[in-house]
Amino acid sequence: MEHPDLNLLLALDVLLEEGSVVGAARRMNLSTAAMSRTLGRIREAMGDPMFVLAGRKLVPTPRALAIREQVRVAVEHATRAFAPAAESDLKTVERRFNVRANDAFFGIYAGRLLEAMAHAMPRSVLRFSPEEDNADVDALRSGRIDLLISASLKLGPEIRVQPLFTTTFVGIAREGHPIFQEAITPQQLTRWSHVVISRRGKSSGPIDAALQAQGLQRHVALIVPTPSAALFTLHDSDLLLPMPEQLARSAHAAGLRIRIFELPMTLDTVQLTQAWQPRFQTDVAHQWLRRTILELCRQDTPAANTGRRPPRP
Repeated sequence: MEHPDLNLLLALDVLLEEGSVVGAARRMNLSTAAMSRTLGRIREAMGDPMFVLAGRKLVPTPRALAIREQVRVAVEHATRAFAPAAESDLKTVERRFNVRANDAFFGIYAGRLLEAMAHAMPRSVLRFSPEEDNADVDALRSGRIDLLISASLKLGPEIRVQPLFTTTFVGIAREGHPIFQEAITPQQLTRWSHVVISRRGKSSGPIDAALQAQGLQRHVALIVPTPSAALFTLHDSDLLLPMPEQLARSAHAAGLRIRIFELPMTLDTVQLTQAWQPRFQTDVAHQWLRRTILELCRQDTPAANTGRRPPRP
């Protein structure tokens, strides 16, 4: 039996990632014509077109999709086998990690993660980007992002997922807000307008469902895209701000003149996870990133992960 040309495996992996001959040629430092000839050899070796034109776009055939993950894992293992031993020294690693994370993680852990990376992988770069609904899963599968940190999503069975921490929502108001003059009830909560954090412009959520069950409705007066923007609106207003508990306590610890209060309703806790492609499973630098993120989350107050509330500030 004739041995296959393993260079074709690498080319196929790049073609599957790029989705175009031009993009793959650029990645492999080849001319477009040479990449086209390589695609021809792949088709001959596989006995399948592997890619077909749909309009102006090159799309993989069912056969190509079926072996996509197998090809990625094979290339990853081969790359690791031929990698020089020096790559295990993280201080020499030059990588740009694309991490897509929600605000609850970014606001609490981004600074500490960057500090840890400055010591362990000083030549590497962290690039954070916000969540993008359904685009997150596609970006993870295609390799456009290295890690996805978010509330639990429905991901494909091939994606590796690891729980990080749980959180629930608390309320925040400025110091001296009239709401603190008496017991905070659901009725009190609806007496004051709210500010909501949403990059997607959503104004309702679990809090609204809980209020509606009691025949109540709050007024959302302002929707902002980031926690920092929401926190600054509290300074000169009587707005109320619901926010993940760890993020709220981080803001209070930073010296903002705010008070935190428990919401007068029962809300489900939210599980945050980190997810990655199996191709990164044995990558030393990626392992360091995942392990460090997990350790940072576990270093926080045990109450963050057990459901017990820490003392109020």
